[in-house]
Amino acid sequence: MQVFVTGASGHIGSALISELQDAGHQVLGLARSDQAAAKIAAAGANVVRGTLDEHDVLATTAAQADGVIHLAFKHDWMASGNWMGAVESDFAAVSAIGEALSGSGKPFVGTSGTLMLARGGISGRTGTEHDVISGGPRVDTENHLISLAAQGVRSSVVRLPPTVHSDIDHHGFIPALIGIARARGYAAYLGDGSNRWPAGHTRDAARIYRLALEAAPAGTRLHAVGDEGIAFREIAETIGRKLDVPVRSIPAEEAEEYFAFLAPFVGEDNPTSALQTRDSLGWTPEHPGLIADLEQGHYFVQQTGTH
Repeated sequence: MQVFVTGASGHIGSALISELQDAGHQVLGLARSDQAAAKIAAAGANVVRGTLDEHDVLATTAAQADGVIHLAFKHDWMASGNWMGAVESDFAAVSAIGEALSGSGKPFVGTSGTLMLARGGISGRTGTEHDVISGGPRVDTENHLISLAAQGVRSSVVRLPPTVHSDIDHHGFIPALIGIARARGYAAYLGDGSNRWPAGHTRDAARIYRLALEAAPAGTRLHAVGDEGIAFREIAETIGRKLDVPVRSIPAEEAEEYFAFLAPFVGEDNPTSALQTRDSLGWTPEHPGLIADLEQGHYFVQQTGTH
């Protein structure tokens, strides 16, 4: 297939290009900057210049391709506090692509997050692929994409855990937590730190996107989860040990001051299963879990160059 990938120069996109090419697919990668274009070209993919706001570029390229994988999201807007602006831009981009693919039968794989389950009221149990939230930020985009199945699009959504980790993760939640702990001089968690975060390895996630493109039935939700739930305190303790800084519990009222843009998410309890994804795609995680990945030390070398 010729596959149009948004976010192709990013963290997961970089792994996805190789995953797709190794399976015999050709990649058209969306690039919003010269730097992104150079990275995509160096990976052997074809460059499409444009942004998430250039809906004509998205629609035209999607219509010409054999399938679409949508990874791009305005994470810089989210980090600067414009969460809703990023969410609205994502919805508009998905709508433009979906309209271009309507009636084509082509695959369209989008992206959501497992944290949306916790924020949507799934609590006290492990979330599954069958859990559906009626609406909300990013959830509306997920539900719209799934609804495209009724419009002749083989649509599916990959829900990513809050920590998608690997040696090529330089700007995700884990690097952010490490950077905060280094700047503050201590690693922190909220309350007793027993709330759980799922996690998944970048390369395992890339394989799910490729398998979804190739075979996921229309209207499928998938979970790119290896670790179903790691206590946030354990994540903080591992970061503290690797940085050689103290680890502390902080009260909820101090979350925003310490965690900044991550504050709305760090206290969520989000245990999440991927059993149905494993069964439907024949997928099994092959790479290290989050704690083992942190223990390898690459996150800390990348952050400081010396530690």
